Order: sequence, then C-alpha cells, then structure tokens
Amino acid sequence: MAAVVGVVGWVSTPVGRWLGWEWMQYPGRRLYAALMRGAVEERAARDAGIRAAQEEEEAVAEAADEEVGDRAERPAGPVPAAPTTTSEGNNSVSGFRFEEYAAEMETAAHSYEPESAMEILAMVEGLPAALTSVANVMRILAERADSEFPLEKAVADSFSDMFGALMSAVAVADDMGPQFRQAHEQDIARHEDPRNGTQAEKGWNV
Repeated sequence: MAAVVGVVGWVSTPVGRWLGWEWMQYPGRRLYAALMRGAVEERAARDAGIRAAQEEEEAVAEAADEEVGDRAERPAGPVPAAPTTTSEGNNSVSGFRFEEYAAEMETAAHSYEPESAMEILAMVEGLPAALTSVANVMRILAERADSEFPLEKAVADSFSDMFGALMSAVAVADDMGPQFRQAHEQDIARHEDPRNGTQAEKGWNV
C-alpha cells in the first residue's frame, strides 16, 4: 500500500511543495510510518497479553516450587557459584557486539571508492534491504528482551521504538532509488541502453 501511495507521491510531493501543503508531500512515507506505528502498538498489546499469561504460569510454578522446597533437604553450607570464563586474568566479554559491526560499516563508508556512478546506484537500491536488516536486529532484540532476557518491559519497548524509527528510514531509502534514476535518467540510459552498443556510446568522452 505504501509503495502504491509512494508512486502517487512522485506527483503530489512537488505540487505540495509548490502550494506549501505538507499533507500532500511524501504520502507513501507517511502511510508507511503510520502502518509501522500501528504494528508496534498491536505488538505491544499482544505482548502484554502474553506476559500476563506467563506471569500467571510463573506464579503457579512458584507456588509449586515453594511446596517442594518446604520438603526438600537444604545444603548445610553455601553452594559455590559456577566459575566465570576468564581470559588472561580478565573477565572475557563475548556475545553480540553490535557496535563493532556498525564501526566496520562506518569505516567502509569512509574508504568507499566506487568505480562508477552505476555502482553507486546499485548501492542506493540496496539500501532498503540493508536498513531492513538493521531494523530487524532491533526487532529481534525487542522480542528476546521481552521473552528471554532478564529485562524490564521498558527496555523491550525501547528496542521496539528503535525498530519503528529504522523502518521509517527504510521508507525514505525506498524513495532514493527512483529519485536517483529520475535525476540521472539520461546518464543511466547510456549504460543500460547504449546507442549502437557500449563501445559506440564511449564516443562521448566527456
């Protein structure tokens, strides 16, 4: 739906800018953001129901454990905790280091030297999928923070908010490909549909 409305936006956005009417500008992006907000709200309501059921189950299980605990034999002294993994005398930190992957992407952007503008076009048209993957990281963390990790609901909600914000960025990225092609229509045509072949087109050495 957002994609269809986004096509309409190619016409309505310039008109809206000329008339000064913001409601006519970027309808696809606005619709997509509204749909994402609705999805996040629906998920929050669904998760609240799941949490309530889990809390009820945990309460029943805890009551059962207390009954067993009253009859179970307790150890005479303290039980040692499981040893922590160490590396060269220091506690090792392992797991998902999102900042390291993000720093690698930032470094790659600084050193990026495209061979041609068509390579930039391919990169731009791949941005929606790339940003969707980044957004999905936040979605997965929100789901696991809510159901697996020992975290409060506010933390899971923050991950959900980041997911929604990143999906709004995906909507902007969706518009970049068509905008790029429209702005460089003649340049792209010389590559995708060269006159009398690629070698002949090279005659315009400008």
